[in-house]
Amino acid sequence: MKAGIIQDPKVQKYLPYLGALAIFMQALDGTILNTGLPSIAKSLGESPLEMQSIIVSYTLTVALLIPLSGWLADRFGTKRIFILAVALFTLGSLFCALSNTLNELIFARIFQAIGGSMMVPVARLTLLYAYPKDQLLKIINFITIPALIGPMLGPTAGGFLVEKLSWHWIFLINLPVGIIVILLARSIIPNFTNKVERFDLMGWIFFSGGLTVLTLVIERWNSPTLTVFQLVGLLLLAILLIVTYIVYAKRTTRPLIKLDLFKIKTLNIGLIGNLVTRFGIGGMPLMIPLLLQLGFGYSAFYAGLMMIPQALSNLISRNFVIPIVKRFGYKKTLVFNTIATGVLISLFFFVNQNTPFFVIILLMVCNGAFNAVQFTSMNTISLADLDHTTSSDGNSLLSVTQQLAISLGISISAMFLQLFRGSTIDAPDHPTAVFNYTFLVMGILTILSSVVFMKLDKNDGASLAGRQDYDSSKK
Repeated sequence: MKAGIIQDPKVQKYLPYLGALAIFMQALDGTILNTGLPSIAKSLGESPLEMQSIIVSYTLTVALLIPLSGWLADRFGTKRIFILAVALFTLGSLFCALSNTLNELIFARIFQAIGGSMMVPVARLTLLYAYPKDQLLKIINFITIPALIGPMLGPTAGGFLVEKLSWHWIFLINLPVGIIVILLARSIIPNFTNKVERFDLMGWIFFSGGLTVLTLVIERWNSPTLTVFQLVGLLLLAILLIVTYIVYAKRTTRPLIKLDLFKIKTLNIGLIGNLVTRFGIGGMPLMIPLLLQLGFGYSAFYAGLMMIPQALSNLISRNFVIPIVKRFGYKKTLVFNTIATGVLISLFFFVNQNTPFFVIILLMVCNGAFNAVQFTSMNTISLADLDHTTSSDGNSLLSVTQQLAISLGISISAMFLQLFRGSTIDAPDHPTAVFNYTFLVMGILTILSSVVFMKLDKNDGASLAGRQDYDSSKK
């Protein structure tokens, strides 16, 4: 079936619900695991401070496979690829629950991520093909609601399942939902196809290989099985693969990622900002649940409950982003908010077991609010100057950057956590010390990343924000 407006009233009515359910599955899976890491570590005989690979393996795989998802959907049909994606995600969840070692769980998460990398992009692509433009805004707003609710329910649900049942149920809960989605998809989702060019397999090998090796270096820098010489060799290999891709992309007619996109100033700054800002911010979803459980001794369920105010603050604060950007512009908003977010993260340096409960909650509420402004502003400025010829490639590049940044952010925070662990600051009578110093480094990294947004001009993104003082002649 060629892409076009659907006529079946049943499909028109229920297709958005199917897309929302797929997004909810992935949004819930992305946060439900965080509060369960200490329990998983105990069950597998591992250190809770070395479990970040479970998250990184998933997000990195998703980042690397996003460019392939749209091509597969256009080539083989949205219905076939969506059902395949949900089936792989569900089967991967079962493999995760059956894992007996950390390595088995990592491989199962990679398998799960293969499905996850296609599930949401293909669902969104189907909606873009199925509805006229005058209905898209309403539908897209509808399907993004589960993406906001998932992070609010995930940590608490994960804590509850771990405490009342076992960590295996964090993954087993996906099985009935996945089966329901597959059954509904068989009768609801259309099988749209589009003409596609040859997939840039060679470019994908260079690009994904470079990023994978780079992440491996950050992840395994302290592994006893790797020597310094081997780590340096892997780092040089990562750089070589990335440079090779850049040279290759300049010479091929249809590269995986078009380097000309980086000539668009707002997209370029938005992508770099997304990447470097998350070096500090990106580790917070991992660090806070670990702090609450390992530093303060809270149960998994209680730690999950404490994450709700932050998620709720994030959800509510999104309503104020547009008025803020309209009032101050993208440059002032992003520079100030990045610095403020970094300062806020640094304040966790002073948090310890004697810190009043309400202070911790206040810090987390503020963190959720500042994150809402940060991520929404970064994402929208990235797309501000895209047109119909660059919007698809630019949006895909933004999605890849976001997933990659999440992966690197978690890896970097875990790296500093390991650096401080076992040092002179790591004392039994001060269980929060290694977390305090890691938060301080993450805060400093975030503050330094504000330099990227200083390269924006006052009018950049002004037309998107609807500012009254916008002067197009200055662009």
